[in-house]
Amino acid sequence: MGNASDYGSEDSMFEISSYLRRWLGLPRSLTSAALYGRSNKLQLPFCSLEEEFRVSRTREALVYRDSSDTRVAAAGIVVRTGRKFKAQEGLELAESRLRHKAMVGMVAIGRAGLGAIPQPRYDRAQGKERRDLVLEEVRAGVEDVRTSRMVSMRQQGASTRWEGALERKLTWNDIWKAEPQRIKFMVQAVYDVLPSPANLHVWGKSDLQTCPLCPGRGTLEHIMSSCPAALGGGRYRWRHDQVLKAVAETISSAVANNKHASSRKSIPFVKAGEKPRSKPTPSASLLSSASDWELRVDLGRQLKFPEYVTSTSLRPDLVLTSASSKQVLLLELTVPWEDRMEEANERKRLKYQELIEECRRRGWKARCEPIEVGCRGFAARSLCRAYSLLGISGAAKRRAIKSATEAAERASR
Repeated sequence: MGNASDYGSEDSMFEISSYLRRWLGLPRSLTSAALYGRSNKLQLPFCSLEEEFRVSRTREALVYRDSSDTRVAAAGIVVRTGRKFKAQEGLELAESRLRHKAMVGMVAIGRAGLGAIPQPRYDRAQGKERRDLVLEEVRAGVEDVRTSRMVSMRQQGASTRWEGALERKLTWNDIWKAEPQRIKFMVQAVYDVLPSPANLHVWGKSDLQTCPLCPGRGTLEHIMSSCPAALGGGRYRWRHDQVLKAVAETISSAVANNKHASSRKSIPFVKAGEKPRSKPTPSASLLSSASDWELRVDLGRQLKFPEYVTSTSLRPDLVLTSASSKQVLLLELTVPWEDRMEEANERKRLKYQELIEECRRRGWKARCEPIEVGCRGFAARSLCRAYSLLGISGAAKRRAIKSATEAAERASR
């Protein structure tokens, strides 16, 4: 086999990464793990040359070793690669990891329960399925290196600590149709390489690192979510209302659809000689439990909590009430710095705890669901749970989450 070091050389990989950064308008200081990571919170549609090189060479080694021609399999053909990667060693390492996983058995993945995501076992796989598992394990090994590099970076690796945030995957279609500067801002904001006063001072581009609005240190976190001058000037409130509009439009449509579905009566017809078909039972949701839901939204600070439920000076962002079933749902939106999503959720839950208890004492089935959308455009799991509670699922839920995250990102930009 010919030497393939030219295809996987560090110079080639560095040059490709440099062109990608230049094309997207990203700084040279941005780590390549941000461009190619498959487990990042923000996933870009690029493939790493190193990863594809390793997979292709491992596939070639598998073809020779497991060839149905006994003479080819016994020839001991060595696939030549560069100095830093040996195809045979990579193949043995991947198979060793797969055998270890088979010995360990079923494990929990993420927050899902044990066995919620079925995984094929290497010791039971044959043929193409077995080869695919090996190649996927090679990719996983490259991804592990990228992840460890990101975790070790205090500033650019901060997104690895966003426990409550959902991932965002950008497609090529998103990049082609994106507004000017949108992708550039999003990537730089996630990895904290925007030209904030603090970063410009670190880079030697400015002598001052103070916020232009207040005496505080002008970090990206301070400017986007912690500046008292921006808070007093209504900037954060304006961004909050932009996201609230997107969430309210989704829930308003769901309430309208629920009323329409409740009022519509269908008569099933059965042909002579045929048995009636069983209808699939719809998934139970809060909205489907009643047909008289009313939505109130605190846009422009005009919401007044319904007095027939209870009297209070608090104004949740969204209030859903059903008089016939005596149910009330409070939704409180926060647009925090992504690192503080869980803290914001707990704070809002405690704020409305007494109001919820008062509603229950008056005979109402009450609950409060704080929801968060990060200021850089990442939805929290709480938003996903709230939509599921209301019966918004599938493609409709994905569109709703995308609408809310883009509203936050656009307002911050």
